[in-house]
Amino acid sequence: MNHGSPLPLASRLEWAHPIVRDWFVGRFGTPTEPQQEGWPQILAGKTTLISAPTGSGKTLAAFLICIDRLVRKAIAGELTDCTEVLYVSPLKALSNDIQKNLEIPLGEILQLAVQRGILMPEIRTAVRTGDTLAHERRAMLVRPPHILVTTPESLYILLTARRAAKSCAA
Repeated sequence: MNHGSPLPLASRLEWAHPIVRDWFVGRFGTPTEPQQEGWPQILAGKTTLISAPTGSGKTLAAFLICIDRLVRKAIAGELTDCTEVLYVSPLKALSNDIQKNLEIPLGEILQLAVQRGILMPEIRTAVRTGDTLAHERRAMLVRPPHILVTTPESLYILLTARRAAKSCAA
């Protein structure tokens, strides 16, 4: 915990694209403790467990670096129709909450980019659970989401389905 000391560089959002950083600061001001502690570990490529109370910014602690990387790709014209971020939730209801908690930031970041005259395609999210309708599953095969939120059971089906076996280039 940082008691009165300056935030480490990775916690202050210098690592983020200006659009992502400005969106975050405009929306939240300063990072929460889980974000301050989590981002440097995630940026260093370390396996990171973030355990904190509801409303403490865990979702963005876990996802903002991924969002930043997708935004950079989108702005550079390098974002392809490929799932690049996978979130596996043991609870179906939590999967839907996570998707909602991602769509709002992604929409606001896209809006900020447009306001600044930066062309950026939409970064898509989707939830794939046992309740996902057949036409939605087919649509995900044709145009995969960039961020997929799923359950362990649905992930197993996705990984073993022949049509879903094609992978994205790294």
